Amino acid sequence: MQPIIPDRVLFVAEAVTLAHVARPVALARGLARKGFEPIVATDPRYAAICPGDGWPTETIRSIPTAQFLGALSKGTPVYDLTTLRAYVEEDLALLRRTQPSIVVGDFRLSLSVSARLLKIPYINVTNAYWSPYARPEWHAPALPWTRHLPAALSDLAFRAARPLAFRLHARPMEALRREHGMPSLGFDLLRVYTDGDITLYADTPELVPLFDAPRTHRHLGPVAWSPSVPLPAWWGELEPGPRLIYVTLGSSGSAARLPGIVRGLARLGRTVVVATATPEPPPGLPEEARVAAYLPGDLVAQRSDLVVCNGGSPTSHQALAHGVPVLALPANLDQFLNSAYVAAAGAGEWLRPEAATAETVERVARRMLAARPMRLAAAALARSAAMHDPADTLAGAIAELLG
Repeated sequence: MQPIIPDRVLFVAEAVTLAHVARPVALARGLARKGFEPIVATDPRYAAICPGDGWPTETIRSIPTAQFLGALSKGTPVYDLTTLRAYVEEDLALLRRTQPSIVVGDFRLSLSVSARLLKIPYINVTNAYWSPYARPEWHAPALPWTRHLPAALSDLAFRAARPLAFRLHARPMEALRREHGMPSLGFDLLRVYTDGDITLYADTPELVPLFDAPRTHRHLGPVAWSPSVPLPAWWGELEPGPRLIYVTLGSSGSAARLPGIVRGLARLGRTVVVATATPEPPPGLPEEARVAAYLPGDLVAQRSDLVVCNGGSPTSHQALAHGVPVLALPANLDQFLNSAYVAAAGAGEWLRPEAATAETVERVARRMLAARPMRLAAAALARSAAMHDPADTLAGAIAELLG
């Protein structure tokens, strides 16, 4: 490998969902303004809506999004040992080719091995609710067996089975580390997800606090990002006064759930703006809804009184940055974890998929729109988010690792 290039920062984004690409692109943009030389490596599947700013790019392979979401829906391990081995080989070729002084990964779990093999400092960007130093409220994600049980019983069963399930999910990474002579992470999926020389959490401590965390684990703050897409023609036709209800289930949401959700919200007498994250909208959406494939969510959230989403952190943070409460409709465990923290902060509510009927969504949304304490809680989180500069925190971590 050639000598490293000072100030060259390689971002490696695992493109299983848009969020894991959007965060590195936003952080690379911030570092470029500070004089660093970023390179972003990712699968090109989201390149059209998440372009760079003229910096060099590299192509890597990520497993198909459908495969990733299918594993989450069944509760099976996302990566097997064969995939992780291939990832390490691709990582090593990428690192040797680009010669970075440091590598920043977003859900590219193989960097835990490949960066260490080449002795390149590694920063892991993830969410604080996955931290071993967080104390999340565990709820059963939407799995095949949960639809047959009451929610409370599903949660109890999941909490009992979680330690063993997490151990099974950690086995492929443990085997990979063992092959390369690296110490065990204790068969702990939380440590697998958060291993790094420094781990930065894209949340605020007010939303997701940590307990007894070492200095190498710290809050980065929410990473703001909106799709680089033009506003649709109908945006200019909206009345300037009334506040909106913004609905998006993101790249990992189920399009089949969208029509019923929007029908319930349309009964509230507000303009409902929908981003489908698919080229064609699903059939059955109410005619009065304003629909686009993608929208600059930051701008839409700013004009909204309520944001309805899948409970993932990117859209939740987008809403909370403007003091807008979140009605979350989570499906996978990541979304349930984030949704529970938003609700615990008093800034939103969440519904299980089987409970998110048009009638229930209408009732809960109506209650939320009238809840002044909820708006105050969301405004408090907006103030705490505004105190964070993620690019500045990342630059400080880079300086610390490079001495």
